[in-house]
Parts: sequence; C-alpha cells; structure tokens
Amino acid sequence: MSKAALPFPANLQIAHAASRRILRPAAFAAISALVALSGCSKALNDVTGSIGRPAAPAELPSNEGELRRLAEEWGERYEKNTKNKDIAMTYARILHALDQNAQAVAVLQGAAIQYPQDKKVLSAYGKALADAGRLSEAADILSKAHTPERPDWSVMSAQGTIADQLGNHDAARNFYEEALKLHPNDPTVLSNLGLSYALSQQLPRAEETLLTAAAQPGADMRVRQNLALVLALEGKFSQAEEWSRRDLSPIDAAANVASIRQMISQSNTWRDIQQKAPATRRNVAARGEEAAPAPAAH
Repeated sequence: MSKAALPFPANLQIAHAASRRILRPAAFAAISALVALSGCSKALNDVTGSIGRPAAPAELPSNEGELRRLAEEWGERYEKNTKNKDIAMTYARILHALDQNAQAVAVLQGAAIQYPQDKKVLSAYGKALADAGRLSEAADILSKAHTPERPDWSVMSAQGTIADQLGNHDAARNFYEEALKLHPNDPTVLSNLGLSYALSQQLPRAEETLLTAAAQPGADMRVRQNLALVLALEGKFSQAEEWSRRDLSPIDAAANVASIRQMISQSNTWRDIQQKAPATRRNVAARGEEAAPAPAAH
C-alpha cells in the first residue's frame, strides 16, 4: 500500500450494516489500493451453516445493536465448544460484520488448527486475514483453500483482490478471469475486475466492466458504488452522483461524490490520471463537466 494517497468516503464493498458504514472513510492509503475489494470483504457472509436452534442467520441484521446481541450469543456458544467449526465460522462472520477483524482472525485460526484440511475453514480464514490487512499470510492460506482439480471461484476472486492490493494487477486479472469461467457474469467478480482496471488507470475499461457488473441481476450496492467511484475518477461527477443515489439519499450521495472530488483534487492522482488518459479529459470537456483541478506544482 504505497504511492500517493487517495482515500475515499466509504467502504463500498460491505453490504450489511450499510447505513452505519457508508460515510466512514476507507482505510486504504493509496491509489494502488482503491478499496478493500469485494471478494474479501464479503467473504464471511457466505457462512450460513445450521447449528441447532436458533440456526445461524442466513443474513445478518444491519442494526449494530442486533449484531452485538448476536455476537454475545454466538460468543457464548463458541466458549462452550471452541472445536465446533460451524460455531466458530458463524461467530467469526458476526465479528467481521462488527469490524472486529482481528478477533475474527483469531477465531478462524483456531478452527484452521483443528481442521487443517477443511477447504471451507481455510477459505474463511484466508479471507479474514486479507480483511485484517495480513495479505501475505492470506495469500498463502488461500492457495491451500482449493485445488486445480476442484477450484473455487470465490477463493480465486479473493486471491485476485490480494494481488491487486499488492500491486500485481496482471496476476489479479488472471484470477478474476478464471473465476468468471467458473461463475460467469458474477457481479462481485466483475466489480473486482473493474476496480483492477482502475488501479492500472485504465478508467474507460474499468467503467465498461463495472457497467456490465451493475447490469447483472445479482448486483448490489457495492457494485453500484464502485461504478460511482470510477465515474468520479473519470471526472463524470454528475453520473457518479446519479449512480450513488440509487442506494443512498440524495444528500449522502452528493456528500460521497464531493468527498471523492475533494480528495483527488488534493493529491497528484488526478494529474496522473489526466496525463495518462487524454481521451477522458476531452470527453469531460465536451460534456461541459468541470474536472477536479490538479494541484499547483511545488
């Protein structure tokens, strides 16, 4: 996570508890790591096992109070039976929803020690490590979470997000393309692919890919907000705000786009994009939209 900083105003990849998080600044410090890409951030949401009564919820509540109640309930279950992998994975999923990623990692690490050959446990553990920023460890664990004979498209997508965050965008796109062969037109994978193009400053291709992702039946808020982000990076602020309003109030959508605009105007990123994407500048000028000004040279 190097290069010039370009944080932006939302962890746009997390669908649950959206109202609580949508305006929280993202934790990334560089254009080379635009966001916590979708494959990792939603990883633990796939765990929906059935464990006695009440069963693990298929979808977690968005209310933080309800999440904390669930965390207490499942934490007690986990303390009574730390070797039960389903309880451990459900508890980790709830911790992840509360942004308690370090604790989720610890719980899943214990499960991985108990079940070192269980691909689902390794997958959840590797994705949790990635969410906690432990990218090299995550890459190692995820490489063991599936095999060439039985590949897992969601693991491939997560491996791609790690490669992107490490700056290896060609390798990341290979992972996404292989994942799409197994799970065609998956909006999450397409969204990750689009962001990967954005990280390489291939903004028109990023926009095209994200438009395809947003058109899929399973596309959600994360995909649409990623598209809004890329549109803003291209200087298409009115279009970015229009997409953002599909999930946010007009006030929040305007605030998000304004924050992105301000942040890119305060760094060298916009100048870099303009220098490497002259077609984008011409298109913005032709539409009469105002591009974010590049800062004065020092």
